[in-house]
Amino acid sequence: MDTKQLARVMKALSNPNRLELYLEILKKCEATFRTHGGECMVSDIMCSFSIGAPTISHHLKELSDAGLIITERKGKFLVARINDSTIGEVAAILAVKRGK
Repeated sequence: MDTKQLARVMKALSNPNRLELYLEILKKCEATFRTHGGECMVSDIMCSFSIGAPTISHHLKELSDAGLIITERKGKFLVARINDSTIGEVAAILAVKRGK
């Protein structure tokens, strides 16, 4: 991962609503790992937020464009899951920068 991609990840997470959305997806994916393979339905998490569907859609696109989540249509539902490889790369870069 280059610094440009790392900056895109950090920028995506710098918005409080996006960060909350990402953390909610992470929580739901961990909770459903055994039953749904680490995916969560976006409709299940939308009720947790007091922002409109178009705004959530925008934030999901930003998280997806940054490589933090992967979204996929399953019938009429949108499912999201955490992109573990991106998080692993970010963690590795931050660990190296810390001198670990």
